Amino acid sequence: MSRGDARIDLSDRTAALGTAVAAATGRLDTALLDDARAVVTRARERGGLSAEHTVVALAGATGSGKSSVLNAVAGTEIATVGVRRPTTSHAVAAVWGEGAGPLLDWLDVRRRHDMPTGPEPQDEAQDGSEASGPARTGRRAGLARLRRPRTPAGITTGLVLLDLPDHDSVVTEHRVRAERLVERADLLVWVVDPQKYADAALHERYLRPLAGRAEVVVVVLNQADRLTDAETDAMLADLRRLVVADGLDGARVLALSARTGQGTDQLRGLLAEAASRREAAAARLTADARAAARRIADATGSTPPHRAGDRAASALVGALEDAAGTPTVVEAVGRAHRRDAHLATGWPVTRWVSRLRRDPLRRLGLRRGADRGGPPGSADDDRPDLLRSSLPATTPAVRAAAASAVRRYVDEVADGAPESWVLVVRGRGQDAIDRLPGDLDQAVVGTRLEAARRPRWWAAVGAVQWLLLAAAVAGLVWLGVAFAFEYFRLPPLPVPLLTVDLTDSGGGVLELPWPTLLALGGLLAGVLLALVARAFSAWGARRRAARARRRLRDAVAQVADRLVRLPVGEELAALARCRAAAAIAAS
Repeated sequence: MSRGDARIDLSDRTAALGTAVAAATGRLDTALLDDARAVVTRARERGGLSAEHTVVALAGATGSGKSSVLNAVAGTEIATVGVRRPTTSHAVAAVWGEGAGPLLDWLDVRRRHDMPTGPEPQDEAQDGSEASGPARTGRRAGLARLRRPRTPAGITTGLVLLDLPDHDSVVTEHRVRAERLVERADLLVWVVDPQKYADAALHERYLRPLAGRAEVVVVVLNQADRLTDAETDAMLADLRRLVVADGLDGARVLALSARTGQGTDQLRGLLAEAASRREAAAARLTADARAAARRIADATGSTPPHRAGDRAASALVGALEDAAGTPTVVEAVGRAHRRDAHLATGWPVTRWVSRLRRDPLRRLGLRRGADRGGPPGSADDDRPDLLRSSLPATTPAVRAAAASAVRRYVDEVADGAPESWVLVVRGRGQDAIDRLPGDLDQAVVGTRLEAARRPRWWAAVGAVQWLLLAAAVAGLVWLGVAFAFEYFRLPPLPVPLLTVDLTDSGGGVLELPWPTLLALGGLLAGVLLALVARAFSAWGARRRAARARRRLRDAVAQVADRLVRLPVGEELAALARCRAAAAIAAS
């Protein structure tokens, strides 16, 4: 993979990791997300700094010889080597090449040593006597050569070599500095010694958290000059075993002696190669992003959440309908329709009986506009949110059933989500349960339960009823006047007769007085018409109640969507986004 490809891949990974973190915020462990967020921040900050320099950190415990290794690799005495522990309190940097200032500022490394990048100079005598004498031998001669700045073979430019404070320092501030630089270095060189290379703190606290990042980890067994060849081979084998157990299979492990120079050229060549390839920074950040993404992916689980079917959604809406008092309202709509129909089409003489019964919808506070006593188009129609129904409070059993339905729905759809996510989803469900009473009441109040216009046949039947009543009254008055004339023995009033010839059917001629026909016919026709109208109004009441039930169910379903299904769906969508983004970042 080329450097350009590495940058594109790293950018995609960090973007995906950032998406996963955003989706998981408030739903997964805060420490886990903080670590992932720190990786994203480091990647962005490091991407804006020098890509021409590779930052290599020499890390290790007290007495492991980090400073000696730095001096050996640099070819000069940069770090002070002493018997007092800890020796290194602040990081020291040996820098090959120009332009690393902003990078070192980001690393917060103040002690910097610019290394020459020209060809290695020949050893020159410090004075005239050394120029003509034999070459020095032994440790003193080696240290004298280290003190003279030179460019070690293989390292040309682009390397920043850091000597970190001891990771096991008794001074907390030193440990904090070391850990911060361990996080920000491109390549980590862990310097261990024969006495403490298997130290549990080193492996459990520092190497094991780097699992999966073997390509940016080098483990150096220093002080190899104290061991025989057989002991060195055995100790290297054991060290490799421990490193593999830490999840760093493939990490480079080598032996070195900073005092004699054994293995120094091998380490120097490894660092020179890393500096020349300039891929360590992208490799480290990519590995960090993948590791953080894997932890998030593991935390989110792999089982896809269960999709709630129509049965679960229908059960939820049904329970909420009961909690909203929908059956009571539907029954009231039917009874109100029959009452209104009787007041419009019933026999006028008995209509007053219906007025004695209280309007079912008015009793529930569900009459709107003119039906509530206000003018048409009043605020009752425009702002149903200002109204409250007079529905009797649902029983505790019904409220408990509604809450149970919400919890069942939440548990069903969240099945397969991680426990922390399930807790958040249940919290959204509890919020919905707390808001249900008011929102369901508003849903009922805001539903138009009556038709905008009354049926036209009501007016026609009502007019006919009044005509029939007028005919009956006229006939009765006529008969009453005729009876009064006869009672007072006045000349009888002429009474027109309706003659019906029934001779063709075997009967005679039937004569009926018109006053009697008007009185009896008006009364009988009015009652019969009222009965027919009542039958039709009952059929219309059932239709009106069915329409009201559908509208109320739609209104309750909207409440269920707004308070339960959509919030729960948002949480599950966030889980899906988190899993998908984590999978991309970890791939």
